[in-house]
Amino acid sequence: MSEPAPQDLIYDWNKAPALSPPPNRIEFDDETLRDGLQCPSVKAPVFDERLRLLHLMDALGITYANVGLPGAGPHVVEMVTRLVTEIRDSKLRIEPNCAARTVAADIRPVAEIMQKTGVPIEVSTFIGSSQIRAYTEDWDLATMLRHSTDALRFAEQEGLAVMFVTEDTTRAHPETLEALYGAALESPATRRLCLCDTVGHAVPQGTVNLVKWAQELVAKSGRDDVKIDWHGHMDRGLGVPNAIAALQAGAHRVHGTALGIGERAGNVPMDQLLINLRLEGWIDNDLARLGEYVQLTSQATGIPIPVSYPAFGRDAFETGTGVHAAAVIKAHQKGEEWLANRVYSGVPADMVGLAQVIRVGPMSGKSNVVYWLETHGYDARPALVDRLFAAAKDSDRLLEDDELHRLAKSGEGASASAG
Repeated sequence: MSEPAPQDLIYDWNKAPALSPPPNRIEFDDETLRDGLQCPSVKAPVFDERLRLLHLMDALGITYANVGLPGAGPHVVEMVTRLVTEIRDSKLRIEPNCAARTVAADIRPVAEIMQKTGVPIEVSTFIGSSQIRAYTEDWDLATMLRHSTDALRFAEQEGLAVMFVTEDTTRAHPETLEALYGAALESPATRRLCLCDTVGHAVPQGTVNLVKWAQELVAKSGRDDVKIDWHGHMDRGLGVPNAIAALQAGAHRVHGTALGIGERAGNVPMDQLLINLRLEGWIDNDLARLGEYVQLTSQATGIPIPVSYPAFGRDAFETGTGVHAAAVIKAHQKGEEWLANRVYSGVPADMVGLAQVIRVGPMSGKSNVVYWLETHGYDARPALVDRLFAAAKDSDRLLEDDELHRLAKSGEGASASAG
């Protein structure tokens, strides 16, 4: 019997009809070191951890990184300067940007860092745009426009490229957005308009509606040098679908953070976004170090990785269930890692530098025990298999490797029930 082709083994309903690919080359802006650190539960990473994260972003093919808000004070200025200097000295491909309110006091330190390092820095200058925010702040449109135009003029004088960011775009009136974006499009400093789903309000169709509206506005302005960014949040759990919808609709760049860290429910998880875009064939980034990026972020910020977190949670590629494990084991026995990584997984473990793991516990079959013994250097004798299998059935959880080693090395039929 001939070996089946991969496409004969998996029928992909996602491709029938095919998911339309984005019209533009996909760009990424990693907000882990800025917006991600606004998560109420994080501890601030030390400089060396930020440096390692920056190098990992570069290795993953992430094209831009927001490295901080220098207007927050001298300590941030120093940190950002050192990160930008590292980009220059290590000749990293990743390009820096910095956040700033629409005030000269925030934009000035960005310009000074750019002048000091000689590295072009995009300034992401932001202002609230929704009526609910304006009412809360006692702003009127004239005030918002004055802040915006003053900031754009100052950035232009300082030689900065601007990403003009409207906070809460997904709940803002079109008339307000048209006025704010119109002012931005009149400034030669503006290179991007950023549409923000600041409170995670959008659904994918709403995302498409907004991106297409923004495209038409840019087209009418005649500014074919201005790109569109999408910045999403996870309040409704739709961050990744919305980012994909934004790209399909014509956004050029999408923002995210490692592990999705950020305010409230967090930002779009950059790691999950990269995985999904790679599986769709829309990017070819090497994701072998993606797990290192997630693990380092967790360690540096003190944010634990949930056990069921996609791809990088402890349980993501592990199974102790007899039927599931048996299928993975049979795939391994066929000598087909491609098969083993897909028969019970929507994300191939090897794509992100990991592997399927067979565990032993109360829902396991004997094949789990045999596999564990053989892969850990033991002769899977029937008596030994029976001893471990009995202990597993008597347990109320999956057994850890050290427990299994003790059982395998002992001649006793000890139980490993949790206590």
